[in-house]
Amino acid sequence: MALDRLLLAQGACYLLAFLCSLVALVPLWENRHDFRGRCLLFAEGLWLSANLTLQARERFTVQEWGPPAACRFGLLACLLSLLLAAALAWRALFFLCKGHEGSFLYAFLNLLVSAFTVFLVFIASTIVSVGFTMWCDAVTEKGSVPRSCEELQDIDLELNVDNSAFYDQFAIAQVGGPSK
Repeated sequence: MALDRLLLAQGACYLLAFLCSLVALVPLWENRHDFRGRCLLFAEGLWLSANLTLQARERFTVQEWGPPAACRFGLLACLLSLLLAAALAWRALFFLCKGHEGSFLYAFLNLLVSAFTVFLVFIASTIVSVGFTMWCDAVTEKGSVPRSCEELQDIDLELNVDNSAFYDQFAIAQVGGPSK
Protein backbone atom coordinates (compact mmCIF):
# COMPACT_ATOMS: atom_id res chain seq x y z
CA MET A 1 0.00 0.00 0.00
CA ALA A 2 2.82 2.42 0.85
CA LEU A 3 4.56 1.48 -2.40
CA ASP A 4 1.39 2.33 -4.34
CA ARG A 5 1.27 5.78 -2.79
CA LEU A 6 4.94 6.33 -3.57
CA LEU A 7 4.46 5.31 -7.20
CA LEU A 8 1.38 7.51 -7.48
CA ALA A 9 3.30 10.47 -6.03
CA GLN A 10 6.20 9.81 -8.42
CA GLY A 11 3.85 9.61 -11.38
CA ALA A 12 2.16 12.87 -10.36
CA CYS A 13 5.53 14.63 -9.96
CA TYR A 14 6.69 13.39 -13.35
CA LEU A 15 3.46 14.61 -14.95
CA LEU A 16 4.01 17.99 -13.30
CA ALA A 17 7.58 18.06 -14.64
CA PHE A 18 6.20 17.19 -18.09
CA LEU A 19 3.77 20.12 -17.94
CA CYS A 20 6.46 22.56 -16.74
CA SER A 21 8.75 21.46 -19.55
CA LEU A 22 5.97 21.91 -22.07
CA VAL A 23 5.15 25.37 -20.67
CA ALA A 24 8.79 26.39 -21.18
CA LEU A 25 9.38 24.62 -24.51
CA VAL A 26 6.48 26.03 -26.54
CA PRO A 27 7.23 29.76 -26.07
CA LEU A 28 10.96 29.23 -26.58
CA TRP A 29 10.22 27.42 -29.84
CA GLU A 30 7.78 30.15 -30.93
CA ASN A 31 10.33 32.86 -30.19
CA ARG A 32 12.97 31.05 -32.22
CA HIS A 33 10.51 30.97 -35.12
CA ASP A 34 9.41 34.61 -34.67
CA PHE A 35 13.01 35.84 -34.59
CA ARG A 36 13.94 33.74 -37.64
CA GLY A 37 16.56 31.71 -35.83
CA ARG A 38 18.20 34.71 -34.19
CA CYS A 39 18.66 34.54 -30.43
CA LEU A 40 17.69 37.56 -28.38
CA LEU A 41 19.30 36.18 -25.22
CA PHE A 42 22.38 38.27 -24.39
CA ALA A 43 21.84 40.42 -27.52
CA GLU A 44 23.36 43.89 -27.54
CA GLY A 45 21.81 46.91 -29.15
CA LEU A 46 21.05 50.60 -28.83
CA TRP A 47 18.59 53.26 -29.89
CA LEU A 48 19.69 55.49 -32.77
CA SER A 49 18.13 58.76 -33.85
CA ALA A 50 17.43 59.23 -37.53
CA ASN A 51 16.24 62.38 -39.26
CA LEU A 52 13.80 61.28 -41.90
CA THR A 53 11.89 64.06 -43.68
CA LEU A 54 12.58 66.47 -40.84
CA GLN A 55 11.00 64.22 -38.24
CA ALA A 56 13.24 62.96 -35.50
CA ARG A 57 12.69 59.28 -35.06
CA GLU A 58 14.40 56.72 -32.89
CA ARG A 59 15.03 53.20 -34.00
CA PHE A 60 16.46 50.25 -32.11
CA THR A 61 19.49 48.63 -33.73
CA VAL A 62 20.94 45.30 -32.70
CA GLN A 63 24.72 45.49 -32.64
CA GLU A 64 25.14 41.79 -32.03
CA TRP A 65 22.56 39.06 -31.68
CA GLY A 66 22.99 36.63 -28.83
CA PRO A 67 24.81 33.35 -29.31
CA PRO A 68 22.53 30.75 -30.94
CA ALA A 69 23.84 28.17 -28.47
CA ALA A 70 22.11 30.02 -25.61
CA CYS A 71 18.69 29.56 -27.20
CA ARG A 72 19.44 26.04 -28.41
CA PHE A 73 20.60 24.92 -24.96
CA GLY A 74 17.33 26.11 -23.40
CA LEU A 75 15.32 24.27 -26.05
CA LEU A 76 17.41 21.13 -25.68
CA ALA A 77 17.12 21.09 -21.89
CA CYS A 78 13.34 21.56 -22.09
CA LEU A 79 13.00 18.84 -24.71
CA LEU A 80 15.15 16.41 -22.72
CA SER A 81 13.19 17.14 -19.57
CA LEU A 82 9.89 16.73 -21.42
CA LEU A 83 10.82 13.34 -22.90
CA LEU A 84 12.36 12.04 -19.68
CA ALA A 85 9.39 13.16 -17.58
CA ALA A 86 6.95 11.51 -20.01
CA ALA A 87 8.90 8.24 -19.99
CA LEU A 88 9.29 8.15 -16.22
CA ALA A 89 5.63 9.09 -15.63
CA TRP A 90 4.55 6.31 -17.96
CA ARG A 91 6.85 3.84 -16.18
CA ALA A 92 5.66 4.85 -12.70
CA LEU A 93 2.01 4.57 -13.70
CA PHE A 94 2.70 1.27 -15.48
CA PHE A 95 4.30 -0.13 -12.32
CA LEU A 96 1.36 1.17 -10.30
CA CYS A 97 -1.21 -0.52 -12.54
CA LYS A 98 0.68 -3.82 -12.84
CA GLY A 99 1.83 -3.94 -9.22
CA HIS A 100 5.52 -4.27 -10.12
CA GLU A 101 8.41 -3.05 -8.03
CA GLY A 102 11.53 -1.43 -9.39
CA SER A 103 14.95 -2.70 -8.36
CA PHE A 104 17.51 -0.79 -6.34
CA LEU A 105 19.60 -0.41 -9.49
CA TYR A 106 16.63 1.16 -11.29
CA ALA A 107 16.07 3.55 -8.39
CA PHE A 108 19.75 4.55 -8.36
CA LEU A 109 19.89 5.10 -12.13
CA ASN A 110 16.63 7.02 -11.96
CA LEU A 111 18.15 9.23 -9.26
CA LEU A 112 21.29 9.92 -11.31
CA VAL A 113 19.42 10.68 -14.54
CA SER A 114 16.86 12.86 -12.77
CA ALA A 115 19.54 14.79 -10.86
CA PHE A 116 21.47 15.39 -14.08
CA THR A 117 18.30 16.59 -15.82
CA VAL A 118 17.43 18.92 -12.94
CA PHE A 119 20.96 20.34 -13.14
CA LEU A 120 20.63 20.92 -16.91
CA VAL A 121 17.20 22.52 -16.56
CA PHE A 122 18.45 24.78 -13.78
CA ILE A 123 21.42 25.91 -15.89
CA ALA A 124 19.16 26.44 -18.94
CA SER A 125 16.58 28.43 -16.98
CA THR A 126 19.34 30.58 -15.49
CA ILE A 127 20.70 31.25 -18.99
CA VAL A 128 17.21 32.16 -20.22
CA SER A 129 16.52 34.42 -17.24
CA VAL A 130 19.86 36.25 -17.29
CA GLY A 131 19.94 36.47 -21.10
CA PHE A 132 16.44 37.88 -21.25
CA THR A 133 17.26 40.42 -18.54
CA MET A 134 20.25 41.55 -20.60
CA TRP A 135 18.01 41.89 -23.69
CA CYS A 136 15.52 43.98 -21.71
CA ASP A 137 18.36 46.12 -20.36
CA ALA A 138 19.57 46.69 -23.93
CA VAL A 139 16.16 47.49 -25.39
CA THR A 140 15.24 49.83 -22.50
CA GLU A 141 18.80 51.16 -22.15
CA LYS A 142 18.72 50.07 -18.48
CA GLY A 143 15.54 52.00 -17.79
CA SER A 144 16.38 55.26 -19.58
CA VAL A 145 13.81 54.61 -22.33
CA PRO A 146 10.35 55.80 -21.20
CA ARG A 147 8.81 52.41 -22.00
CA SER A 148 9.21 49.08 -20.28
CA CYS A 149 10.40 45.91 -21.94
CA GLU A 150 6.84 44.61 -21.90
CA GLU A 151 5.51 47.73 -23.64
CA LEU A 152 8.22 47.56 -26.31
CA GLN A 153 6.90 44.24 -27.63
CA ASP A 154 3.89 46.17 -28.95
CA ILE A 155 6.13 48.47 -31.02
CA ASP A 156 7.71 47.42 -34.29
CA LEU A 157 11.43 47.63 -33.55
CA GLU A 158 12.18 47.31 -37.29
CA LEU A 159 14.56 44.40 -36.78
CA ASN A 160 13.12 42.30 -39.61
CA VAL A 161 11.68 39.90 -37.02
CA ASP A 162 8.29 39.45 -35.39
CA ASN A 163 8.81 41.04 -31.98
CA SER A 164 5.11 41.27 -31.12
CA ALA A 165 5.24 38.67 -28.33
CA PHE A 166 8.86 38.34 -27.16
CA TYR A 167 8.15 39.53 -23.61
CA ASP A 168 5.16 37.24 -23.16
CA GLN A 169 7.06 34.28 -24.60
CA PHE A 170 9.98 34.63 -22.22
CA ALA A 171 7.78 35.45 -19.23
CA ILE A 172 5.88 32.20 -19.84
CA ALA A 173 9.10 30.25 -20.45
CA GLN A 174 10.46 31.46 -17.12
CA VAL A 175 7.36 30.14 -15.36
CA GLY A 176 8.23 26.64 -16.61
CA GLY A 177 11.82 26.84 -15.37
CA PRO A 178 12.97 26.77 -11.75
CA SER A 179 14.91 30.05 -11.74
CA LYS A 180 13.59 33.54 -12.26
